[in-house]
Amino acid sequence: MGEGVTPRRTAAESDLDGDSRPVVPSADPPTAGAPAPTELPEHVPDHMPRVRFTRRRLIGSVLFVISAVAFMYFVLPKLLGLRQTWNRLQQGDVWWLLVAFVLEAISFVGYVVLFRAVFLDRENRIDWKASYLITMASLVATRLFAAAGAGGIALTVWALRRSGMPSRTVASRMIAFLVILYAVYMVTLVIDGLGLYLGLWAATPPAPFAITVVPAIFGAVVILLFLGMSLLPDDFDRLVGRWTWNTGQLGAATRRIAKGPAAAAAAVRTALALLRSRNPNLLGALVWWGFDIATLWACFHAFGASPNKAVIVMAYFVGWIGNTLPLPGGIGGVEGGMIGAFSAFGVNVETAVVAVLAYRAFSFWLPTLPGAVAYFQLRRTVSRWREAETAGVHSYT
Repeated sequence: MGEGVTPRRTAAESDLDGDSRPVVPSADPPTAGAPAPTELPEHVPDHMPRVRFTRRRLIGSVLFVISAVAFMYFVLPKLLGLRQTWNRLQQGDVWWLLVAFVLEAISFVGYVVLFRAVFLDRENRIDWKASYLITMASLVATRLFAAAGAGGIALTVWALRRSGMPSRTVASRMIAFLVILYAVYMVTLVIDGLGLYLGLWAATPPAPFAITVVPAIFGAVVILLFLGMSLLPDDFDRLVGRWTWNTGQLGAATRRIAKGPAAAAAAVRTALALLRSRNPNLLGALVWWGFDIATLWACFHAFGASPNKAVIVMAYFVGWIGNTLPLPGGIGGVEGGMIGAFSAFGVNVETAVVAVLAYRAFSFWLPTLPGAVAYFQLRRTVSRWREAETAGVHSYT
């Protein structure tokens, strides 16, 4: 076990070539003893991942969306005693709302740029148009599936595999993509939360401990957990299998469980290698979060309010925790979380309600139509890829 003194050069670190660009791992079979970041079947279904709609499920989904919208835009304001909320929504400053529209569009551009920076560092058939289709279609899938975007992840994985990308590469890069994206989230929770609580950012009233320090602690724990996970040896699952004396069901279950941390560790190392490459396109993660927050900021200005920017950032991230609730697209949970956080920070409740509802109109509903169009266009694009494969044209070299 002396190897633990000098960390072994990981596959992720070896991905960096002379010009500091991360190189997609080879599709060749792994060498003896090399860990598999995860186990995805090499056979990829021809059909696109989709929700199986029964009549009951379709009617239930439609009724849920209609009920949620009606509650947020009509019932919630009345429960809060804000009878003029709907009128205020109609009276927002058009120019500021136009600014919000542009900011939200730039946010999605950042997402596409980040997607290409993580997945497409070699020439292949996924051009800018295909990248746009995959990312926008994944947004629609995210809205169809509950809990933190599982549908979007499934669709992205499917499209990448159909492009010819090896399953091991897709698995590692998918987790690395999420690590980079949510690293911005966690770091911001720590910096902004502690800064607000200590009064570093502005002369604001004493910030509530529960929505500043507690989220900051959560963010710090997640960061340390993933950094610690990156220290696991490349062959952690193999080592666990070697250490497990029980060859029965218990031993097999232990080895299967160990594959999860092993896959996550490999993906974290891949993310760190990508960050060390200093690829400027990785700033797409900052663009995605930053301009989406700026959309919320513009919506406040549209209704004549300008809360402290650090407060907007913190309430935004606290509210987005509601996206993990088992609700399509987090609808209802995100809005409630943001409004509650703004109220705790002392922002006028009526102003917070109209600004958050206007923001969600941009962030949730605006991309839905182009995303639905992209969903069907992606199906045709993948069909063309399959025809090229049939003709003997290799997609990923």
